[in-house]
Amino acid sequence: MTAVPTSGAAADPRRRRPAIGLIAGLVILGLSLLTAFLPGLVAPHDPLSFDYKAILHGPSLVHPFGTDNFGRDMLSRVIWAYRIDMQIAVFTTLFPILFGTMVGALVGFYDGIAAQIFGRIVDAVITFPFIVLVIAIVAVLGPGLGNMYIAVGMVGWVFYARLIAAEMRVQMRLDYAAAGRVLGYGDVRIIVRHLLPNAIGPVLVYWMTDMALSILLGSALGYLGLGARPPAAEWGVLIADGKNFMTTAWWMTIFPGVAIVLTGLGFSLLGDAVAELLRPRR
Repeated sequence: MTAVPTSGAAADPRRRRPAIGLIAGLVILGLSLLTAFLPGLVAPHDPLSFDYKAILHGPSLVHPFGTDNFGRDMLSRVIWAYRIDMQIAVFTTLFPILFGTMVGALVGFYDGIAAQIFGRIVDAVITFPFIVLVIAIVAVLGPGLGNMYIAVGMVGWVFYARLIAAEMRVQMRLDYAAAGRVLGYGDVRIIVRHLLPNAIGPVLVYWMTDMALSILLGSALGYLGLGARPPAAEWGVLIADGKNFMTTAWWMTIFPGVAIVLTGLGFSLLGDAVAELLRPRR
């Protein structure tokens, strides 16, 4: 008896993995965004309300994540922190991806002296660790979320520009790019309508990962006192508040850390799924 051939999706379980990762990432990020937009509907208590009768109470039915050293409900503070940390993920990457993509597209298309100048800028930036440059700039400008966005924007665009410039050079070698010139298309049309859509895939994948790293960066700067400032609820600030109570109130640091890991996992799963879906198949 001859076996009936099955479809490619059913025959190769590896093709289902991007869909699973995509769904899991979208679910995690969807819940994160919902929490960020509507924290007042999700949080059971006021995140800034002091309750001196409930100082450092452990997890319970009334306070599932326990309370901090001022009696504030930790679940509510973790939930309200989603608003700031998701804002950090978007605002610290928005200017770099837009400006870096524009610069990288022009550098990759025209090459020549522009590529040489850009190469020197890249060498100057990547000589120092990214986090060191950001901390140095924030230290000069002063602590706060606005200055953190400026610092990351001043440095982060270089990595997007380098990635898109390399992809543009690859696309420039393909036949359709030469065909556009033969047909008399202008440079702007060739870049925007033909080259950039085919080169943007890796940049989008990197953007997903970069948003997860931006949350880690924002939490690290908040922990150091250079990002969000107390009494704002931000995961790095919450961990900094709980570092002196690790042995007596472990929940003050554990639950904000779990929120960071879960949100980063959502971005990573979504990025991996997009990368797999964009990867050409034989």
